[in-house]
Amino acid sequence: MVQKLETLVETASQTAGPYVHIGLMPTYAGNAGYYDEEIGVSPIEEGCEGEIIEITGSVYDGTGWAMRDALIESWQPDAKGVFPGQEGADPKVSGHCRFAAHAETGEFTLRTVKPGKVKGRGGVVSAPHISLWVVARGINIGLQTRIYFEDEDNSSDPLLARIEQRPRVETLIAKKTGEGKYRFDIRLQGEGETVFLDI
Repeated sequence: MVQKLETLVETASQTAGPYVHIGLMPTYAGNAGYYDEEIGVSPIEEGCEGEIIEITGSVYDGTGWAMRDALIESWQPDAKGVFPGQEGADPKVSGHCRFAAHAETGEFTLRTVKPGKVKGRGGVVSAPHISLWVVARGINIGLQTRIYFEDEDNSSDPLLARIEQRPRVETLIAKKTGEGKYRFDIRLQGEGETVFLDI
């Protein structure tokens, strides 16, 4: 006999739910030892060049609640603005990190090296930034955004210059809270909604 659909409902295929942590951060999900070494534990190694910084924040949903199941990946260049694999890159900077919001507070922390300006094609220079990919419950496709820094000159950054609603640029700027410390919150919708990128 065919089972009635109201008895057991199939999980929507596009919803990450708790599965993203099980697959990407098994130790965080309570499955320690699944991998010999998890990918992206830190974007830097001891002895890397540049200023070590710490960025804390939360991912907030449309009601203002901190999403305690958010998982974030970051990519960035080294302190000279050079990405791993490029000539002259700092071998102690992988540039990639995978981290999650705290299960009780919803706050995340990224400890890394402050990135340098990136020289792109045609001599275009981007302000120091870190790229982010965000997933959590209810996010059907991972969201892309960036972190810039309020104590850097962001005035000529090509991406920031393309944002037509100028007040929204502030949603991409990490605020300095102390020596080597910054605050960067991500708001999925509503007032202060973070700028997300279609890349």
